[in-house]
Amino acid sequence: MARSIVVIDGHPDPSAERYCHALAGAYVEGARAGGHSARRIALADLDVAFLRTADEWRSGEPAPDIRDAQQAIAAADHVVIVYPLWLGSMPALAKAFFEQAFRPGFAVKPEMGLRSGLLTGKSVRIVVTMGMPALVYRWFFFAHSLKSLERNILRFAGLGPIRETLIGGVESIGDDKRKAWLEHVRRLGREGR
Repeated sequence: MARSIVVIDGHPDPSAERYCHALAGAYVEGARAGGHSARRIALADLDVAFLRTADEWRSGEPAPDIRDAQQAIAAADHVVIVYPLWLGSMPALAKAFFEQAFRPGFAVKPEMGLRSGLLTGKSVRIVVTMGMPALVYRWFFFAHSLKSLERNILRFAGLGPIRETLIGGVESIGDDKRKAWLEHVRRLGREGR
């Protein structure tokens, strides 16, 4: 069954040589080859302001880039998030994007109860690249920032199921392994998962 997919490319550097951009592109290519509709949102190309108060988050007006991204997320059956691990977490631009986009009235009900998520019925794939081995991140650091994204943002907004792809050692794995990961992500896109 064809799915509507949005891929959020969370690398803040617009340089085309960033591996996250290649991974996001591979997923989109695979999805389209598999008969799915796929749209890519490159955070490096958006005007994403940092929120400074809780009032801004609750009642501020999102910028046009954010409203456009919200519409794409709302229309999607499946959300893919690709980002590099920086200082143990997602880059600040990616966090700022989620704070801006996942506002009350869009992602959660304004009254914020335990079952306040408004984005139910959408599955998620998170792809994280990192310099350290993925097993070290998962077992020694307990994938803390990834779990925070899943629990405190995505599940709270009603998204799920959530699947993860962790790509470790990206600076040292070599071209063959990088190509293999690109093909793996392309296959995930074809399958719409």
